[in-house]
Amino acid sequence: ETMLGQYMSGFFDNEYKGQEPHVQNAQQLTLNGNNLDDYMNGIWAGMYGAIARANNAIKYVPGTPGLTDAERTMLEAEARFFRAFAYYFMVRMFGEVPVITEPYESLENMYVSPNSVAEVYDLIVADLLFAVNQGNLSENAMVNNGYRITRGAARTILSEVYLTMSGFPLQENHFAEAAEQARAVINSGTYELMQHSTNNEGEVIMENSAYNKIRKEEALASEYIYLIEHEIGIGTTNYPGYCYPVALANEVKYAITNGAYQPVEEFLWGYNPEEDLRVQNKQYFHTTFEDEDGETITFPPTPYIWHDTEALFETATSGKDIQAYGYADVILIAAEAIARTEGVTTEAVGYLADIKSRAYWKQDRAAIENELSGLSVDEFVEEVWEERYRELVFTFKTWFDIQRTRKFPQTSENTRGQIEFVDLIGQENSWGQTFQERHLLFPLPERELQRNPELVQNSGY
Repeated sequence: ETMLGQYMSGFFDNEYKGQEPHVQNAQQLTLNGNNLDDYMNGIWAGMYGAIARANNAIKYVPGTPGLTDAERTMLEAEARFFRAFAYYFMVRMFGEVPVITEPYESLENMYVSPNSVAEVYDLIVADLLFAVNQGNLSENAMVNNGYRITRGAARTILSEVYLTMSGFPLQENHFAEAAEQARAVINSGTYELMQHSTNNEGEVIMENSAYNKIRKEEALASEYIYLIEHEIGIGTTNYPGYCYPVALANEVKYAITNGAYQPVEEFLWGYNPEEDLRVQNKQYFHTTFEDEDGETITFPPTPYIWHDTEALFETATSGKDIQAYGYADVILIAAEAIARTEGVTTEAVGYLADIKSRAYWKQDRAAIENELSGLSVDEFVEEVWEERYRELVFTFKTWFDIQRTRKFPQTSENTRGQIEFVDLIGQENSWGQTFQERHLLFPLPERELQRNPELVQNSGY
């Protein structure tokens, strides 16, 4: 589900799209409530199932015997976090959706009308503020908190919610609140950006770059703020199987491999191949494999960040955790929000330079800061957008950024590493399809419209 918007942008392909029509319909912008009915219904039902469970917890945890007051508050905060997160996903995908805050315990009021986008966000903010301010949540990282929701995770989502509310469709100015929440995460001292390992000459050791440390989960406590936990024997992950194309299935222990998230050329043109470490081989992506005979097999760029060596070559089973929100998210939110409220300050420049100096490993940090300091607010913000495009590719933020800015990141083969943000409406994606107003939201599943007569299909579908 999180990849759907990435396919919609036109920047990513899936080798199995012949049997996964939602990919083709997203890429070709031919999606509607019928041809995506089953897929969208899975998302709709899954989110409202999570909301229903949260509503039960929020209602009944306060009266549950055998708990301390602190435990009751923490459990309610966790439930409110998951309810907010589900509604945040839904409102960005579908716009106006029904806000349901009570458990279904009878057949009364089965058909609920959709609420306005502003009303959905009101609930999201209220739930996350409860989690942050009253939730008795830990200040530790998730991996040091038994993988339970932390205050840092709640603040991170809330900061992004405020950033999103400041863009389309609401266009409310919540940049100051976004900056406040992001700063609180930064100043907590819990998180930091993982840095590259270097040799005696100060050169980056490529297999121990920060990005490979993230891949190998050395950065779990410092960079993974909100993660999807997997554990061998309980719940394994398919992501390592996405690290090789179908043609290389016989080279690994997995029965099936699938290039399910392959960046197309137009996306990769957004990186400077000479200066950006993230786009070098075996960093974010990889393009080569050495077989048992020592022959090098070449394939299209495919995710390396999910590469699990033991699972791929020994066990075919991975417990690798998947990062949903990382410290880089917070740093970039802070840079954008501070610039919008206070200007291109030393603080904002420093945050963006943290991301850029790690990525552009050959460049001097002082030179990066000096260049950023000379930018106008709009120029600086677009620099932030560029780094969000490059840095957050594996937390699937590209389409959501396009929605909130209504700007499309246009790249060029002739000027690699340069991105121009143009108006989305009327722009073609990489498959030659033109974005229209309706594409800013996804269609509601047809079966849900039939179940609930109070719902109305999104405009244009």
